[in-house]
Amino acid sequence: MKPLNYAMLKYFTTVEDACVDDVMDALRADYGHFKAFERNSMISAIMTAEANGLLEETRFEMCKDAGLKVYYCAPEEGAATINYYIKD
Repeated sequence: MKPLNYAMLKYFTTVEDACVDDVMDALRADYGHFKAFERNSMISAIMTAEANGLLEETRFEMCKDAGLKVYYCAPEEGAATINYYIKD
């Protein structure tokens, strides 16, 4: 099993774009028991990946609870880097 952050990055290489809720839904079965499987920790990891050029923001969406969902994608170069260093 990959570390949670690796699994998160790999997930972004398989979808057009996703928000933290999408990532959590996709990984919950395998990683839901991890201590770091917490919304704020995962948002921080996604934002770190964006700051390092692996992910890009694609769009924003307002939620019913007045929250903001931020969607990210792994652009071609970011996906290539992720797939080079994190094997299946």
